[in-house]
Amino acid sequence: MTRSITTVVATLAALSIGFTYLFNKLVTSLEDSYHEAWLFRIVLNLLGYATIVLPGYILYRYVYTRHDFADAGCIGYVITACFKDNTKSYAEEKEQLAGSVKSSVKQDALLLLFCTAGLQGSYLTWGVLQEKIMTQTYTNIMLEEGKFRDSQFLVFVNRILALVVSGLSLLIINQPRHTVPLYKYGFCSFTNIMSSWCQYEALKYISFPAQVLAKSCKILAVMFMGKLVSAKPKSYEYFEYISALVISLGMLLFMLSSLDTSDKVGKTTTLSGVILLALYLSCDSFTSNWQGVLFESYKVTSLQMMFGTNLFSCLFTAVSLLQQGGFYQSLHFMLQFPSFTLDCILLSISSAAGQLFVFFTIYKFGAIVFTIIMTVRQGLAILLSCIIYAHPISLLGILGILMVLMAVLLQAYCKLRKASLKKKLNQAEV
Repeated sequence: MTRSITTVVATLAALSIGFTYLFNKLVTSLEDSYHEAWLFRIVLNLLGYATIVLPGYILYRYVYTRHDFADAGCIGYVITACFKDNTKSYAEEKEQLAGSVKSSVKQDALLLLFCTAGLQGSYLTWGVLQEKIMTQTYTNIMLEEGKFRDSQFLVFVNRILALVVSGLSLLIINQPRHTVPLYKYGFCSFTNIMSSWCQYEALKYISFPAQVLAKSCKILAVMFMGKLVSAKPKSYEYFEYISALVISLGMLLFMLSSLDTSDKVGKTTTLSGVILLALYLSCDSFTSNWQGVLFESYKVTSLQMMFGTNLFSCLFTAVSLLQQGGFYQSLHFMLQFPSFTLDCILLSISSAAGQLFVFFTIYKFGAIVFTIIMTVRQGLAILLSCIIYAHPISLLGILGILMVLMAVLLQAYCKLRKASLKKKLNQAEV
């Protein structure tokens, strides 16, 4: 039994390594001709991810034909952790965990403020560093200049630090038993990587205002995706639809009033940009909703979610970078420009801190609340820019800010009122 499993795993690993080598040679020969075509690059990335997905799927089907891996040693243990659903085995423990996590409305409100502050601080810092890395011309002591362009390497650096942080935290902090088959983290990890890639790539084909405005309407996309992804289709209250629409309109007004008119005519919106933007919104909306499903179905902790998601993100991006030669080029750039290395470290630290708040916020409050916080962050980033660089804010922009604040307060009031009425109803039944 052990020998047959070892043979299957070794064969799949050998085929993956062989495909990676041949694919690297093919990319090298074609890259000069098609490097600027986004469709070519996305196909390269998808083929790289397939190096992980296809062997994993074959192994998954093999697992379903053999139910007992108890005598297969370490390999059997790894396969079981990757593919076996342990929900039924630990149903009682999950019920105890769910029943023990109770908090008052006041505690939830304070916790939400803490999560909001953490998300805003970490991701505003991350955004400033990201823009610096992607736009700055670096100069070394030899007065040589260079610009860094490989966004996928930045994704890998961010994910590897987050993986280390979450892994060490899991070793130190006592956690409930993990019940999720690891492969289920691969879905949200894949869409998370793709949304980041599409976000960077879209800026080559559409104007910056178009992308920012699309992000401001992401709440509606998240709500729509929530109905598709959840095992039990989500039903939203009327006030949630109204607040989401008002927030989107408010952000739209504020961003339109704050963006420079020269940016609006600097680039024309193309069909490629629209497609990439649609892919970004779809993937990003799926990511938070799928994570919410895992939190709800398996009662995983935020640290477990962070580790599982970043594990697959590192696998996907590492294989793709190896196939396309991205590691060599990026590491060479780091050695050539030490200041870039420092920026990468700071970017990774802020990203890892942000991820801790992301997963904890989705775990405690759900995908919609998280999206509202991140949508408001877009407005805060532009508002911060207006304050620092003395850009004027029109009456239209002020109206947009007031609309967002009113919508957020409306949703908070309605949720608190609903929780209070539910608490009184439960007390009356007792």
